Amino acid sequence: MLGPEPPIADWLAVLDEQIGRSASIFDGRAVVLDLAAVRPDMPGADTLMQQMHARGIRVIGVEGVDEAWLAGGMWGQKLSGGRLAGVPDLTADSPPAAASAPPAEAEPEAYSLLVEEPVRSGQSVVFPRGDVTVIGSVASGAEVFAGGSVHVYGTLRGRAVAGFTGNARARVFCSRFQAELLSIDGVYKTADDVDARLRNRPVQAWLEGNAIVMAALD
Repeated sequence: MLGPEPPIADWLAVLDEQIGRSASIFDGRAVVLDLAAVRPDMPGADTLMQQMHARGIRVIGVEGVDEAWLAGGMWGQKLSGGRLAGVPDLTADSPPAAASAPPAEAEPEAYSLLVEEPVRSGQSVVFPRGDVTVIGSVASGAEVFAGGSVHVYGTLRGRAVAGFTGNARARVFCSRFQAELLSIDGVYKTADDVDARLRNRPVQAWLEGNAIVMAALD
C-alpha cells in the first residue's frame, strides 16, 4: 500500500528516489493507494493516477477516500470490501486473424499452471487463463493471480487473487491460512477482516454476492 501525502509533487519526488534505489521494487506488484491525506482539489491530485501509471505502478484500487470524490472517475473505485479498481482487462478479444490451417505441432492451450517451488516474497505469479496450483507456500509479500481458482498446498501468507479476469465461481484453497489479502472476481478481504479462528488452518474461500465467505476444511 502507498499513502500519498501533500504536497503531492514532493511525495512523488521521494517515491522517485525510492524507485531509483531499487528500480524493480514495484515490478509485477498490485498496489492500493491510501488517499486519506489527499483531497481532490490539491495540486497534483487530478493527475495522481497518471503519475502512478507513468512509473509502472499498477494501482488496483484506493482506500481512505470519500465516495463522493470518486464520481468523476479521477481515482478509480474505492476498496472497502467491494470491487477492486483498475484490474487489467486480459480477456479482450484480439483482432480476427486471417484463416489458416493450424500448425501441425501446435501446443494445446494450458488452462492450469503448476508452480512446483515456493513463491517467495516480492514474486508475483500471474496466470489469467485458469487455475494456479502452488505445491509449496506463498510468502508474505508474494502474490498469486489466477483467472480461475488458487490452490496452495503449503502456507498462504501473501496475496491470493482468484478469478481476476471475471470469474465469480473461482475459489481460494490453502493448507494453512495466514494470508494478507484474498480476492475473488474483484471482491476482496484483508487479514483484519478474517475470523481469527481460521488462521493457521486449512481453509477455502468463495464468493457469495459481493462478499467473500470462508470456511475451515478440517
